[in-house]
Amino acid sequence: MAKNNKICCGLYTKKVIETFKSPHNYGKIKNADGVGKVGNIVCGDVMWLYIKVDPKNEKITDIKFETFGCVAAIATSSIITDLVKGKTIKQALKITKDNIVKKLGGLPKIKYHCSVLAVDALKEAIKDYENKKK
Repeated sequence: MAKNNKICCGLYTKKVIETFKSPHNYGKIKNADGVGKVGNIVCGDVMWLYIKVDPKNEKITDIKFETFGCVAAIATSSIITDLVKGKTIKQALKITKDNIVKKLGGLPKIKYHCSVLAVDALKEAIKDYENKKK
């Protein structure tokens, strides 16, 4: 692991803590083109992802999140918004939990499910967008 991304607080990398403290793209999009809501019954995390899509080129022009959960849940929600913004739907669907974990400099194994939730929320938002188009 890189020097500037050392594990701090016993579990998390510096990047996870920074992202948790100052998340990007937090909030709700009114009249979102797609909304994804997912949760984990075991840990209680719940994520909402909101997307705005340009129908001409299928690019995600805006993405925001609201998350009720732990440090890792909030950090992974924020990071997926960074990874997705400006991408096409097709490109966004290629983002994996491993992309999120890598961007955060790692996550404790017990918190990997948070990165899965973020990807699932994105897929649900895209599915909602696709259903509204029909």
